[in-house]
Amino acid sequence: MTSRTLGVIGLGSMGLGAALSAHRKGVPTWGYDVRPEACAAFAQEGGRVAASPAELATQCDVVLTLVVNAAQTEDVLFGTGAVAEHLKPGSVVVASATVDPSLPPQWAARLRERGVWLIDGPVSGGAAKAAQGQMTVMASGSREAFEAAGDVLQALAGKVYRLGDEPGIGSTVKMVNQHLAGVHIAAAAEAMALGMRAGADPAQLYEVICNSAGMSWMFQNRVPHILAGDYRPLSAVNIFVKDLGIVLDAARQFTMPLPLAAAAHQMYLQAAAAGHGGEDDSAVIKIFPGIELPKGAVA
Repeated sequence: MTSRTLGVIGLGSMGLGAALSAHRKGVPTWGYDVRPEACAAFAQEGGRVAASPAELATQCDVVLTLVVNAAQTEDVLFGTGAVAEHLKPGSVVVASATVDPSLPPQWAARLRERGVWLIDGPVSGGAAKAAQGQMTVMASGSREAFEAAGDVLQALAGKVYRLGDEPGIGSTVKMVNQHLAGVHIAAAAEAMALGMRAGADPAQLYEVICNSAGMSWMFQNRVPHILAGDYRPLSAVNIFVKDLGIVLDAARQFTMPLPLAAAAHQMYLQAAAAGHGGEDDSAVIKIFPGIELPKGAVA
């Protein structure tokens, strides 16, 4: 499909899916993660595993960084990971963590000094769509950056939106997406808590709402975690502590009031403070008193 070689740094729920999707479509793909079990999962499917980000960079033309936050991205590129030092000129980095939109232009400038391009390319869709090669990429960057990436983005995503020539636009659009996602999950948890407190059967409530005007994608996707009592993290409470923090920080720069985002952020902070930060983001429902949540094999 393409002569370019892909490297994926961060083989988490979405990174592993993206790497496997590209690999299955015939793109030569390397992977790296600090967790040996994540590397083993990729190797088991026939993927090539690098011993370090630097080694991966020497083997690849396109490097996708799907790490947790801006600090990890900077460390991978310019710190201990040393990816920028080992990429050959003409390569491209696709930075996919959700970050402050002011940061990708800075990274692009530093990489350009080494002859390397940057695509600001945050992603959405969750683990399932990543595994199917159907996640959405919200991408911005120069014409040269997209030419350097070739067909690699299409190999790991269902939709690639080219949003402009300047890094930072992609992260702005992802920020808006996270505003909505965070508010929708918090609203779903609040609504389910109200229904349960009032005596509605949770499973019946879920079914009715999913076939009514109040349904959202996040309600449909996250409430089953609550019904199963399964809070193993596909996306954790702490992710929305971070992402809605990014939203609110940006809003302050524009003197933009965001009362719904602020309220949802406080809900995730309350859940994290109560010890649920590492649990699935649907665990935000645990902040509501006076309700008995369904019990599952995994709490």
